[in-house]
Parts: sequence; C-alpha cells; structure tokens
Amino acid sequence: MTRVKPKQPAARASSKRRRGGEQNSNDITLKGGAIVLAGAAALFPWYVFLNQDKFGVSVAGWEQLRDARGFRQRDLVEVAPMAVARKPDAAMDPSDTLFTATVAKTAEDPAGDLGTQQPFPGRSGFRLLHVANGRAMIEDGNGMYIVQTGSLLPDNSRLAALTQKDGKWVIVTSSGEVYESAQ
Repeated sequence: MTRVKPKQPAARASSKRRRGGEQNSNDITLKGGAIVLAGAAALFPWYVFLNQDKFGVSVAGWEQLRDARGFRQRDLVEVAPMAVARKPDAAMDPSDTLFTATVAKTAEDPAGDLGTQQPFPGRSGFRLLHVANGRAMIEDGNGMYIVQTGSLLPDNSRLAALTQKDGKWVIVTSSGEVYESAQ
C-alpha cells in the first residue's frame, strides 16, 4: 500500500514560500532604488573630483571690475536729522511718552535743559602708522584705515597731501590739519 501525504493548507504553504525567496514587486523596486542611490552617492564625489572645471568657482567677469585707484570718491554731505533746532509748542503736553525715559523737568528748573548746554564733541584725532606706495595707514578709536590722496578721513576732511618732511611722513588734510608719523 502506498501512503499518501496529507496536503498542507494553502495559506501556510504560501507563507513558507514567501519567506523562502519569492518577493513582490514593491520589495524589488525599493531594493533597486536603494542600490542605485548608494552607487550615485559613492560615485558623485569622484565625478566632481575628475571634472573640477564644471564645479569650480567661475572667474569670468573678474577682469571687468573697476580698479579702486580709478574710482573718484563722491562728495558726501551729511545732515543730522535734528540739525535745525525746533522749539516745542507751548500747548504741548509736558509728559514724556517714552516708557524707559525719566520724568520731564519743568521749565523753571535750571538743570532741566542740559542737552543744549553740552559742548559738541572735540576733534576726532587719528595717528599716522605707515606710508607705502602712495597710501597711508591711519588709526583712530574705531579702527585702522588705508587712505590715499582724496580719501575721506575719520574727521570728515579729505587727505590733501602725503609728503615727507625731515625724514618723517606727514599727512595734510583739507581742513589744514597736519599729522606726523611717530617713526
């Protein structure tokens, strides 16, 4: 007599088959996309390295930039917004509307108008550090500057002349000030 093996249910057989090696199309697509992406990520740096002319900084157009020596500086006119003194209206409310301000002084208080009694700032001094190739390096409280004849200086005058007197370099400004180098 021959023995007949009982058949397993269809659901169990398909799950075993699937684990064994059969894959659906979504799995194949995801694995293929991951392999292509990994290959591109590995090869792209080599492509950039071998084709640097396509990925480098373009220097075309740099020769068209203006030379700073040929640039004529524009005349500057600065006007402070409160340059014209305005007297407050008598009908104005004396209260101060700023949140962080102090209480306004009354008109009878002599110490109330300290702002108009304050002197203007003094001359902004700078010193000459070094001269080379028709340019001078100067320094003031805000930093160092390289200037040439016609340049605007920190005291709002212009550099009129850069000369050498008694072995020392001298700057003459448009306002008539003379600055000597310390060397």
